[in-house]
Amino acid sequence: MRHGRCPQWHFVAEKSDRTFRARLRGLGMDIRPLRESRDFRLLMGSGIITMFGSFLTYVTVPLQMKELTGSYVAVGLVSLAEFIPMVVCGLWGGAIADALDRRKVVLWCEVGLALAALILMINALLPEPQVWVLYVLGACLAGLDSLQRPSLDAMVPRVVKHDQLTAAAALISFRWNFGAIVGPALAGVIVVAFGPAVTYGIDVVSYVLSFVLLWRVRRLPPREDATPASLKSLVQGMRYAVSRSDLMGTYLVDMAAMFFAIATALYPFLVDELGVPTALGLLYSAGAAGSLLASVTSGWTRRVHRHGLGVIVAAVLWGAAMGVAALVPNIWIVVLCLAVAGAADMISGIFRSTIWNQTIPDELRGRLAGIELLSYSTGPMLGNARAGFMAQFGGARFSVGVGGLLCVGAVALLAAVLPKFRKYDARTDEHALAERRRREALVAEG
Repeated sequence: MRHGRCPQWHFVAEKSDRTFRARLRGLGMDIRPLRESRDFRLLMGSGIITMFGSFLTYVTVPLQMKELTGSYVAVGLVSLAEFIPMVVCGLWGGAIADALDRRKVVLWCEVGLALAALILMINALLPEPQVWVLYVLGACLAGLDSLQRPSLDAMVPRVVKHDQLTAAAALISFRWNFGAIVGPALAGVIVVAFGPAVTYGIDVVSYVLSFVLLWRVRRLPPREDATPASLKSLVQGMRYAVSRSDLMGTYLVDMAAMFFAIATALYPFLVDELGVPTALGLLYSAGAAGSLLASVTSGWTRRVHRHGLGVIVAAVLWGAAMGVAALVPNIWIVVLCLAVAGAADMISGIFRSTIWNQTIPDELRGRLAGIELLSYSTGPMLGNARAGFMAQFGGARFSVGVGGLLCVGAVALLAAVLPKFRKYDARTDEHALAERRRREALVAEG
């Protein structure tokens, strides 16, 4: 009897093993955009190189300011100096992305970024480096990056197939999170060992190498009837965004989640309240590690079509994880909660990018990318200010916990008042279908 069952048992075991392996493969990152799009490979390569150099400068500027002044206020003012150029250039960068050749905009900005890094290097080599140069060049770097970002973001839908945009968003997110983990760690080592001039010099080289790759990307000229960059064109883009509640949902949910639940500014105080000040580095890296893991296992996201609901669920999970992190007394559980929060934020970002890239008309893509830049950049800035203000009343854990609870409530409220966003389905949405038809027509025309 036993021998009679063996073949069947082996067949069931084999089938189960094949199913398990298929599921594992389904979790793996979808790399079709890299395989099938030469231009996307060039954009990814350029992004990896410049991200490494940019993180070097991002860490070095405040460190050099600290060494030169020894002032907390002076270091804090670096971020303030960067804020206004980021807002103004982000919006204007969106307008010119729709009016000019996006590749050309990116290349000119790359030249400007390289020159700014070069001036920082020269200043660092002086016997007495000037503090004002750090403020001015820090603002220039933030402005040029914000000017370039909408064009870069708007290039992706032009070089990637419509049904691969979710995969492209996951790959770009993976690149960013890998850089966020490795870049600052290497920057800290390099600047301490060799000084700020070396890190700025590496950044200059990274922009030169990136320029070479971007030069090989094909031209992406604007439409013949493209709207010239102007205040009127900016207003037109904003009106389009406001007219679509599904788009407004992506902006508002992310801003609410960041405003109420982000609290990175409180991490030094949080580890003190937990009695483990040496664990500060773990808290800073936990979110990025969770995001990296989520992007590596993001293959399942290509089977999701209800992207609005996906953003809502991910934002609720983000807030809940931050709330739990404030309640638990064990540092390792706190780190786990922050990793879960980082993973949830990554999934939200993938679905938001998919909605943007699949539904926004190409002639408006740049201006909407500028609005997107502001939505995901201002939230963390304002959120850390909120966290510090609330911590004055009840401490770091109080601020993080209440912020997480408010995040869950705010996201639930937005989900209730924005039904089109909540019910968004890429298979039936009129804007997604229109963009798909437009892309198919372009392919058919050759």
